[in-house]
Amino acid sequence: MLDLGAGTGKLTATLVAVGAEATAVEPDAAMLAELRGSLPGVRALSGSAEAIPLPDACVDAVVAGNAMHWFDMDVAGPEIARVLVPGGTLSGLWNVMDDRVDWVAALARVSGSEAIGPRDTPAGWRAETATAHLPTAAAAARFGSPEQREFPHGQRRTADSLVATLATRAGMLVMPERERLTRLRRVRAFLGSRPETAEGEFVLPMRTCVLRVRRL
Repeated sequence: MLDLGAGTGKLTATLVAVGAEATAVEPDAAMLAELRGSLPGVRALSGSAEAIPLPDACVDAVVAGNAMHWFDMDVAGPEIARVLVPGGTLSGLWNVMDDRVDWVAALARVSGSEAIGPRDTPAGWRAETATAHLPTAAAAARFGSPEQREFPHGQRRTADSLVATLATRAGMLVMPERERLTRLRRVRAFLGSRPETAEGEFVLPMRTCVLRVRRL
């Protein structure tokens, strides 16, 4: 199994824990070094979705955790198909906030799209990924029809930890500093005003959304 765009190895570690024989591929040298340090028994290679350093038809599954939207699928689609065995699967996984819960929907409105964008909620994720894996006829010829599934869970949070996470979103990081701080203060005030989130720890309703497609 190949963990593509593996980052620091969070998903890789889970794959190993459930008994999978995992190979990790990551383009960022610093993240790859951390992965190698924390998972010394895992084969971890420098590479990208567009240039996978593996031979043809060598893995039965490719997974990408919160990474597939960064791939240039015009190039990566055929490349992923190359390393998959016939009948193998490509699965993209995203953790999104469940805005079907009222207070989470309100949080998304207060935070703005820079912090909680379209792909960060279930409905937006479904629309954004409907054709994400098949941008060209060349890729489509190698894969079957896509499947989308969602799996509910929750993260234990505090208001401070959630604000800190939202502050790291790409849209927030590129904001002018004054605007970014104003936005974060508004989010913190919102969390402090809600009975679900005002005191201590709370559970943030989440869904792991999975896009799966099979290699023909």
